[in-house]
Amino acid sequence: MATYIGPGVLEIDTLLGGWSRVTAGYLIEGAAPVLIETGSQSSVPALLKALEEHGVAPGDLAGVAVTHIHLDHAGGVGDVARAFPKATVYVHEKGARHLIDPERLVRSAALVYGDLLDSLYGRLDPTPAERVHVLEDGETIDIGPGRALTTIDSPGHAKHHLALHDSESGILFAGDAVGVRLPDAGVLRPATPPADFDLDQAVASLRKFRGRNPHGVALAHYGLLPEPVEMLEEAEQTLRQWAEVAEKAWRADEDIAAALQQEFAGGLDGFSDENRAKLETLNGIHSNAAGLRRWLETTKGDPHGHPHSH
Repeated sequence: MATYIGPGVLEIDTLLGGWSRVTAGYLIEGAAPVLIETGSQSSVPALLKALEEHGVAPGDLAGVAVTHIHLDHAGGVGDVARAFPKATVYVHEKGARHLIDPERLVRSAALVYGDLLDSLYGRLDPTPAERVHVLEDGETIDIGPGRALTTIDSPGHAKHHLALHDSESGILFAGDAVGVRLPDAGVLRPATPPADFDLDQAVASLRKFRGRNPHGVALAHYGLLPEPVEMLEEAEQTLRQWAEVAEKAWRADEDIAAALQQEFAGGLDGFSDENRAKLETLNGIHSNAAGLRRWLETTKGDPHGHPHSH
């Protein structure tokens, strides 16, 4: 389940829920190889099998980087750290403590996912604090002579989100900051979940990515985007459209999810039920609506135009 998408860049399908082409991890090869994203805890066996088949021995992996700590990206970190005892775990400053002590994160995920937590995602095992390295904006991870990953602090989808830009392939690993585009349901959809989605930050992050002029943009969900610069522009326009539809519904006291459904679900016509189910589970309209509602309440005050009293 592994394919090269650039020189020394191996895309690994981590097979969330047994679904193909939904969650990707990326191995950046070199003297000190780094894995970007572990996927969920439930997909660790598939990930470890792919790495083993590729000849990555337990002592070989130098680093594991996660773009953010949502469980479909970082749920496997504790297990992968155990399997590769020399690997440093790289994470955003605002996510580090949750990898070290995941109890609160898992508790809130249980509230969001309910039964799906154990049936689909799994949980998150703790990582020893001394193995966790907090990445600053602009910091580099050396992969080998002439090859490094540069960190891009990119909040918006989550406050603990970072992207990584590979100097060799020119590919920017964007996590969820550009949105979700499953090859089997080809529409690019923003990912605006609670608790910390923020439109201005999300747009600023997309512009940072554009400013780096990447040769490719690789999403966690899923794979390499065609036409990276155009897709970054499209991602910003789409995000603004979702926010506008949400705000209009919110000010009119209408259901945000229903408004988004009416406006955007048509993009999935013609896709199979299974592919629609993949997208809905991973990046559903209800989750996006909840994130947009929280962002509106936090930044726009009273929906009917009365400013916050504080």
